[in-house]
Amino acid sequence: MKNDSTINLDHPSLYNNRELSLISFNERVLMEAAEPLNPLLEQLKFTAIFASNTDEFFMVRVAGLLDQIKANHTKPDNKAGLTPTEQVELISKEMTVLFQEQYRLYHQLIDNLGENGWAIIENPDSFYEFETYFNDFIFPILTPMVIDAHRPFPMLTNKSIHIGIELANDEGETKTAFLKVPDLLPRLIFSTVQRAYVFIEDIISHFAHKLFEGVSIQSMSVFRITRNADLTIHEEGARDLLEEIEKELKNRENGAAVRLETEKHPSPSLLSLLKRELSIQEQDVYYHEGPLDLSFLFAFAREKASEKPELAYPPFQPQQTAYLGAGENIFEALRKRDLFFHHPFDSFDPIVSFITEAAEDEEVLAIKQTLYRVSGNSPIIRALKQAAENGKQVTVLVELKARFDEENNVQWARVLEEAGCHVIYGIPSLKTHSKITLVVRKQENSIERFVHLGTGNYNDQTAKLYTDMGIITNDSTFGEDATNFFNYLSGATTHPQFHHLSIAPEHLKEDLIRHIQEETEAHQKHGQGRIIAKMNSLTEKNIIKEFYKASQAGVQIDLIVRGICCLRPGIPEVSENIRVRSIIGRFLEHSRIYYFFNNGNEKYFLSSADLMTRNMDRRIELMFPVYSAAIQQSIREVLDLQLEDDMKARIQDRFGNYSALTGRTVNSQQELLKKSYNRNGKSLS
Repeated sequence: MKNDSTINLDHPSLYNNRELSLISFNERVLMEAAEPLNPLLEQLKFTAIFASNTDEFFMVRVAGLLDQIKANHTKPDNKAGLTPTEQVELISKEMTVLFQEQYRLYHQLIDNLGENGWAIIENPDSFYEFETYFNDFIFPILTPMVIDAHRPFPMLTNKSIHIGIELANDEGETKTAFLKVPDLLPRLIFSTVQRAYVFIEDIISHFAHKLFEGVSIQSMSVFRITRNADLTIHEEGARDLLEEIEKELKNRENGAAVRLETEKHPSPSLLSLLKRELSIQEQDVYYHEGPLDLSFLFAFAREKASEKPELAYPPFQPQQTAYLGAGENIFEALRKRDLFFHHPFDSFDPIVSFITEAAEDEEVLAIKQTLYRVSGNSPIIRALKQAAENGKQVTVLVELKARFDEENNVQWARVLEEAGCHVIYGIPSLKTHSKITLVVRKQENSIERFVHLGTGNYNDQTAKLYTDMGIITNDSTFGEDATNFFNYLSGATTHPQFHHLSIAPEHLKEDLIRHIQEETEAHQKHGQGRIIAKMNSLTEKNIIKEFYKASQAGVQIDLIVRGICCLRPGIPEVSENIRVRSIIGRFLEHSRIYYFFNNGNEKYFLSSADLMTRNMDRRIELMFPVYSAAIQQSIREVLDLQLEDDMKARIQDRFGNYSALTGRTVNSQQELLKKSYNRNGKSLS
């Protein structure tokens, strides 16, 4: 079909709203909790992931919409055309339904747990066996927060479970008290009498009278508050960015309340008090048929997997990449070929070794690296410290604004500085989300540069859970690009020149649009136009419009978008040549791959960037080409396998709804696991 310029590609009917699409993603996570082919303990984990995801959704996305409403902002979003008020109303309706489904699934899964000897019960028949535990471990920690003429409404902690208690004395005078359920005590306590787990909040509720002498308890209600947790960091006016972020972190717990969760039938007077004091509207209140905060199921499932491993995914060990021989020195290998890694199927250990060996190599002169999120006991951090202590020039960009990792990254920045590393924080008002490492080594009378570029973080723990791709190369022009990039980050260069790299916000978006347009032009001349793009989220409107135009011209486009997707496929005369699928499985799909057929001269790119407005305009991102024919083939095999997936893939229709496929024969992640084992002469149990 020819490009029809008469169709208005800005029309709201062509787009999914960003926030409602994010809800749809979380619904797909919940679908995995309902999937009977998933082991029971993994179903529990997906239930917990849904709970954790929705916490963040309210703390960041809903909080932002409520801020807009308070500021009387009525402008609709630039894609689906919904005002902030309309979005909040739709979110409330959608989330009410999803929470009901979450708790229906929860009770079903808990029944299945009971059949396996792990019963979890609410309000057990007897509490007498817990009295000593309450007296010795719980009572000393609890501090009632009473409201009266001398004590105002207290600050109730974000995401903590609280118990609201209405009290009355003999004269009939009433007052309200709050108890915070201690976060550091186990959520579940095992009853040896009833052979079941009991919730700590139920134990506290039963013995709460011990805290209130001379008054009687009239009612008790369990509730939980979610607060605005997005940081407001004024970088331009901050003399010390570390101190500015530390100050804002202290304010996070005091953000405005954006959601109130409560048991199904709370005390009406207590509910009225909470809504009034927290400025919560009825549409922001969610009544749950079960215990609050189901994220506890993640730790519970992980603990129980050791007792009954058959109820969890079979364990696996990341394998050696096909691009590195057994026992082969990584630097020697790089002088022969580029190395490719697809985690977690390929081990992350060579990436760690790349840094640790460089730290100890007497010929290495400098190491430069960007860090966005790292693990709690990071071997990468240890290696960088060791390199600095060994006298090497070590430059590390630590992104202090990585959401919910700000505190960790502030600490790592201080640790690295103390070790002698040169720590930089990038460019004001932009998050540095790129993943790149440069190692500079002396080689006889010259220097050689080794560069690692990836789609994921330098985090040895998430590398076992997220699918990501990376390349290490000894190509001198990539080395020059990496040097120029780090000079850009440090402020030495404002508009760096590159042989290969595309960076945001400089020109990555423009380069992607150009590649889409060139594919469209090539198709119009030669036919067979094809684009495959894999990412976490797609929201950038200009890029979506280019996909629409390419589809109108007849280019076949497959989009593998795990999370948010504002593009609608299959719309006649607009996107009928576009297909959108989302894969949610054992591993979190995190790779960003952009492929263009280019009349047979195929182009492959990997990137740290999703096709989102924030990534294109407000983050420093990298996209890099893949030239090795062997690595291109490896990437294409992954793409083809994911396009064949009919077990974990969900397909979006023209109205933005997702549905499962009926084939049920190919699980791409499981197939990739098998291939990695078979390649190393092993079999996956």
